[in-house]
Amino acid sequence: MLTLTRRERFNAAHKLYREDWTQKQNEEVFGKCANKNWHGHNYELFITVKGEINPITGYVIDLKWLSDILQKKVIEALDHKNLNLDVPFLKGKMCSTEVVAIEIWKIIADDIEGQGAKLHCVKLMETENNFVEYYGPNI
Repeated sequence: MLTLTRRERFNAAHKLYREDWTQKQNEEVFGKCANKNWHGHNYELFITVKGEINPITGYVIDLKWLSDILQKKVIEALDHKNLNLDVPFLKGKMCSTEVVAIEIWKIIADDIEGQGAKLHCVKLMETENNFVEYYGPNI
């Protein structure tokens, strides 16, 4: 069993905010991340797949295919967008890094399985100091 990782990047704005709370409550819990005028990040996304090497291609998965599917289904949806307002798969959700990583998993896991590999980890770096790693719903 091998793992293989592809990195992609995107820029996006968001805020952490609950509509059912007051501004004061939001600021107490989310701090500057509840800024009414939003804030942004230069995200790095690492998609790790696992599987056996295909004896014909020598690949676990074709990295060009993986890059293309990530661009089409994830990066185009997120890059230079407001995560709270512009991204259909995040509508009505708290746009924390944790939630974004889980939603990315949901979007790409089946496509990766269709290529004979398994999605192993979605790692989403919000800053150089803060990131999440999601290993799927069945750990």
